[in-house]
Amino acid sequence: MTLLSSDPTTCPEQLCHNGACRRTDLTPLLSPNVRWLWDQIAQRADRRGDAVMNSGTMTITTPHSPAQRAAVIGLLAARTLPPGVTRRIDLNQLTQSLSRRDPHLTPGAVTAHALGRPLATRAADKARQTARLTTLQHLRSRLARALPTTAPVRPDDAGWDCLRRRGTLARLQQHPDPERLLQACFAVLHHLPAAGRADRRRLAHTAAGNPHALDAGTDLACLVLAEAAAGGRADTAGTAREAWDRLGVDLDTLTGGLLTLGVHPAGWHIPANQPLVLTPHVLRNAQWPAPRPHERPWVFLTENPAVAAAALDDVEGRVRLLCTVGTPSGTELHALARLADSGWRIAVRADFDAAGLALVRAVLHTVPEAEAWHMTADDYTASLHPSPLEPGALDFDHLGDTPWDPPLAAAMRACGRPAYEEGLLGPLLTDLRQGYPSASAPVATTAGACR
Repeated sequence: MTLLSSDPTTCPEQLCHNGACRRTDLTPLLSPNVRWLWDQIAQRADRRGDAVMNSGTMTITTPHSPAQRAAVIGLLAARTLPPGVTRRIDLNQLTQSLSRRDPHLTPGAVTAHALGRPLATRAADKARQTARLTTLQHLRSRLARALPTTAPVRPDDAGWDCLRRRGTLARLQQHPDPERLLQACFAVLHHLPAAGRADRRRLAHTAAGNPHALDAGTDLACLVLAEAAAGGRADTAGTAREAWDRLGVDLDTLTGGLLTLGVHPAGWHIPANQPLVLTPHVLRNAQWPAPRPHERPWVFLTENPAVAAAALDDVEGRVRLLCTVGTPSGTELHALARLADSGWRIAVRADFDAAGLALVRAVLHTVPEAEAWHMTADDYTASLHPSPLEPGALDFDHLGDTPWDPPLAAAMRACGRPAYEEGLLGPLLTDLRQGYPSASAPVATTAGACR
């Protein structure tokens, strides 16, 4: 048995606004033939944000069914309305008609019971969300004013609209405790390094008491990076690692880095062709030896470790090869620049896709004297597999240009398929054997290649 509230103004089903349903029998008004009227009133109530609907006017469209039109005689008119016409009705008069059953009955109350749901909840929810966002906006402003003047990211009021456009505010509202999340975000901003570097896990523990609070995909990490992007200190189009790097934050100084064959900091004594990883911690402070007299001064840079593995298997003699194993960080790029300053020439290449072209552009921008290595339109065509099982598709929006070989970008856009370093291993290994980059590959004549 359900116990009803003793309050006469409370609806037992939590549907209508004033509990008028407790004092009258609504059954005759809830006939299926009257449902068309309540449906239209409900739509108008939701748009207005009005759960009562006892004043003003609204437009209705009459149904074609004679039984449905006859069912509202006495409510809307003294006689049957014509079919399929629009009529403006007076909600005050409809309320008066309903008051003959009960003086407290309203169109909104009957409609709520007819549809089995409260009216205007979306408008009420929107009003609550607006109020909550206003509270969060004021909190954000107070927290921003409390940041030290040396903070590298100082959010301003203009950034609020940027967060809204990016969808960050919607995510913030969905958090179980958005105020606490916002406070944690500004604690991170407070502890961002104004100079030097910070470890992400240590920063997260200092600001939020959890070394994993800024891990990829967490609400706190997304909010911090969104605030940095709104302030022009991060680029959300790039990777999270790149965004943190611009803020002076290292994801990990002991993992990642550059895979190397034969390229080591000064003072290191490593057996020939012994693969190892130069961690970000090492790369940040590495001093590189200059090429010895009569030594070929070339260092090859690739994206994929498969090239290094193939070199170990198939190349005799000394190999000087670095592998980024993905997109290089700022630390890795700066290490390459210092390597070039020591007298080494860098030949760089990557996969023929958006990320690969971005890698080559980044290296050529940081090390202007570097050269693109087998990264021409002909090399792209030669790298294409003739009949891939599941051909990939290029991300044209982020492909960018290829200033070292303008026909390359055009050829990739025309074909629409990525190509990979593994498809060009033969020429790459030849260059690694001879110790310097050779000319581009000839145009492929494979049947499956794009032309």
